[in-house]
Amino acid sequence: MAESTRLVDLVQAEIDRFLDEREPVLAAIAPDLHPFTDFSRDLLRGGKRFRALFCYWGWQAASGHAQDFDAMDDGAESGDLPSVVLAASSLEIFHAAALVHDDIMDNSDTRRGLPSSHKRFESMHTSGRWIGSAATFGQSAALLLGDLLLSWSDELFENGVQMLTRPESGRAARAEFNRMRLEVTAGQYLDILDERSWQSYPEADLLSRAHRVIVYKSAKYSIEAPLVIGAALAGATPEQIAALREFGLPLGIAYQLRDDLLGVFGDPAVTGKPAGDDLREGKRTVLIALARTLLAPNSRSLLDELLGDDELTDQQVSMLQASIRDSGAVERVERIIDHNVNLALTAIEAAPISTAARDQLRQLAGTATRRVA
Repeated sequence: MAESTRLVDLVQAEIDRFLDEREPVLAAIAPDLHPFTDFSRDLLRGGKRFRALFCYWGWQAASGHAQDFDAMDDGAESGDLPSVVLAASSLEIFHAAALVHDDIMDNSDTRRGLPSSHKRFESMHTSGRWIGSAATFGQSAALLLGDLLLSWSDELFENGVQMLTRPESGRAARAEFNRMRLEVTAGQYLDILDERSWQSYPEADLLSRAHRVIVYKSAKYSIEAPLVIGAALAGATPEQIAALREFGLPLGIAYQLRDDLLGVFGDPAVTGKPAGDDLREGKRTVLIALARTLLAPNSRSLLDELLGDDELTDQQVSMLQASIRDSGAVERVERIIDHNVNLALTAIEAAPISTAARDQLRQLAGTATRRVA
C-alpha cells in the first residue's frame, strides 16, 4: 500500500499547486473571487481518493512498471508517471465538481462535515445583508463554482495528456474521459427524474430504473472510468480494457450500494452527513425499491408519503429506518454487494494485467465496499 499512499500524496500536492497557480489569476480579475479557491481547497482536501487510485492502478495494470516516486519528487526522469498523476488529480477535481452540483440538486446542507458549497455562499449573502434571496444567490454561485471545477478538471487532464510519450494513448484516454463526463451527466438527470416521476412508471420497472441510475450516476465514473482512463494512458490492449471494465462496473455498483446504505443508516459523526439524509432527499435507490416490494401495503404507503420530506423529524427518520431494516431490504442489498464484489474479483483472476495491480485491485475492492463513510 506504500505505492498507493505516495500516489495520494502526489495527487494532493498537484491539486494544491494547481489551485495556487489559479488563485492569483482570479485575484487579478477581482478580490471578490477568493471563495472559488477557498471553497475548492476545502472540498479537495483529503477524501478517500478512490478515483485517483483506480486511475493509477489501471495504468499499472497495463504498464506493469515499478514506479520511482522519488525520481519524480526530485524532478528526474520518471517516464509517464507525471502524466498519470495529472490525470488522477483531474479526476478528483471532476469529482469535486460533481459533488457541488449534486448538493445543489439534492439541497444538501453538509458535505464532508462542512456546510455544502451553496450553503457557504448563502451564508455570505446572509452575513453581508445583501439584497434578494440568500438561497438563490447560494445556488447560483455554487453552480458557477461547479462549472469552474469542471473546467479546471478538463484543463489539468489535457496537461497530463500532452505530456505523454505516446500521443495515441492520450487520444484514447481523452475519449474515455469524454465518455465518463457524458455518462455521469446522464446518470444525474435520471436520478432527479426518477425522484419526481417514479409514480408514472409501472411498479415492476422501479428496481431496474434504480439500478440504471447506479450504473450511470456512480458505478462507471467512480471506478470503471478511472480504471480504463488509466489503462488507456498506458496504451492498454483491448483485452486489458475489457478485463478492467468487467472488474470496474460490478465493483462500482457494489460501491454505490454501500453508499446508499450509508445514506440511510450511516453515522453522521463518520459520514459528515445528517442521519437518514437520503430519506429527506427522497432518493429512489435500489434499497428503497427493494423495501417497497417487501413492505406491507400500509407501510409502503407511509414510506412513499414521507420519503423526500426535507422536514422529517429525527423520530420519523428512525421510524423509516426501522421499517426498511425490518423489511429485509438491507440484507438483500448486502447480498447484492457481495455478489458484485465476487463478480469483480473473478474478472481479474486470469486477466492479462500486472500481478502488482491485481493484488492492489483486490485490496481496493474490499476498501471501497466495506467502508463506513
